[in-house]
Amino acid sequence: PGPFPAPQEEGGPEAEEPLGVHHALAERASKYTKRPNVFRLQTADWRVFLFQAPTPEEMFSWISRINLVAALFSSPPFPAAVGSQRRFVRPILPAAPSRSPPEEQHRSHEEWMERVAQELFEHQRNLPEKRGRARDLDEYRLKKEYLLYE
Repeated sequence: PGPFPAPQEEGGPEAEEPLGVHHALAERASKYTKRPNVFRLQTADWRVFLFQAPTPEEMFSWISRINLVAALFSSPPFPAAVGSQRRFVRPILPAAPSRSPPEEQHRSHEEWMERVAQELFEHQRNLPEKRGRARDLDEYRLKKEYLLYE
């Protein structure tokens, strides 16, 4: 009874997918101007969700709490799979909670950001040839998008 439909059985056609916050980022949706107090949540699989809070204080509270939980649940990424082709493959982001204490987790995130920033710098210094193969240009673009996202 009530305004909400009864939950469907697991795996049913209308079952809701849980929203994982590991490796996610919540931030104020500064470019979204249609409604006030809107924040965005970008997940590890690059989906973006918009949420609206009743007040700015509550919005910032939600952002900080989501980011704290996301950080605590974000184990360091595994290296990307190795293949015979020289293609860019994103690292694997584990969904299991981190077993590290928060201080070590923070240090790990800082080190990761430093590595990604250095890799982005190197990547931008080594531009592909303008008349290069389309595949090379796509690989460059994919890696750049990933590094900018990180």
